[in-house]
Amino acid sequence: MPFNILLTFIIGTAIGWLLVKITKAPQHLRGLILSCCAAGNVGHLPLIVVPAICREKGSPFGAPDICHTYGTAYASLSMAIGAIYLWSVVYNVVRVSSAKVNKEVNGDDSTRVMKSTGTGGMPSPTLPDQQNYTEPLLPSKNCSISVCTHELSFSCAKSKGTVKVSDFDKIWQYLRIISRKLNLKAIFAPSTTAAFIGFTIGLVPQIRNLIISGNAPFHVVQDSALLLGDAAIPIVTLIVGGNLLRGLKGPAGICMSLVIGVIAVRYVLLPLLGIVIIKTAVRFGLVHSDPLYQFILLLHYALPPAMNIGTITQLFRAGESECSVIMLWTYGLASISLTLWSTAFLWLVS
Repeated sequence: MPFNILLTFIIGTAIGWLLVKITKAPQHLRGLILSCCAAGNVGHLPLIVVPAICREKGSPFGAPDICHTYGTAYASLSMAIGAIYLWSVVYNVVRVSSAKVNKEVNGDDSTRVMKSTGTGGMPSPTLPDQQNYTEPLLPSKNCSISVCTHELSFSCAKSKGTVKVSDFDKIWQYLRIISRKLNLKAIFAPSTTAAFIGFTIGLVPQIRNLIISGNAPFHVVQDSALLLGDAAIPIVTLIVGGNLLRGLKGPAGICMSLVIGVIAVRYVLLPLLGIVIIKTAVRFGLVHSDPLYQFILLLHYALPPAMNIGTITQLFRAGESECSVIMLWTYGLASISLTLWSTAFLWLVS
């Protein structure tokens, strides 16, 4: 399942990049288009759809109780993995796209300021001493410090030789550079941190026996988490409704060709590619023969964009109203698309 969700991100990003090139999307919307094509709502919608299918009569997934138990487990795992990928991939895609836009805007503003300076509306002449105004803060006195990502060493004439930085300091310097570029604070968002905590509790038997069982001494923690989890789905549904309402009221600065392109990617191209990928994996024995598991893997390719994309665009103020419009159309058509594709997937796995 982790590889399958990662594959949806990779394929969606590649098709989204083609969509951006074909439609010639503006720079401030490119990160949004890539994110909507790459990240699907792999968490909350499977938690709603799968238990509902398990309760239907004639379900190909066996007994309703067993189907509900395994389906909820698969959907929860999908939600945890999707949260990690979302905040590590989509967040940085939108961040890089918005940073390029800010650089272009700042460059245009600085150019306008340079052109508008001077007397009488004429541009001010460039003085000879203004051509190179970079000065060292401190005199070197035969001492130079070289900071480089490839060779972390510094030399000084006062010392007898070149002082090499230890391997531990090099590794620490590399980690600091990577953390600055990736923004680890955003990667370890609350949902991502909760996913790691859940994986730790589930994988370590000693911790699991303390929390997850009827006679566990800290069983109250599991009960509290279940209560919060039961309330999470209605809250997310309200948030979805709020974003869709913003799409109706807010200004639409997005071309309809981009909206149609995102809909075609999420509801036509990705599901067809998902059928080919999953059926090929089943034929070569790479995927378990459980029909419920195969159904959830197929469902990953037919979901609307993730709702947290709207939160990420609000953080960077890049395409907020356009994101609301895309969410309005994609979630408005999701009821029809999910019904059709769920029926087709049930027929394929039964």
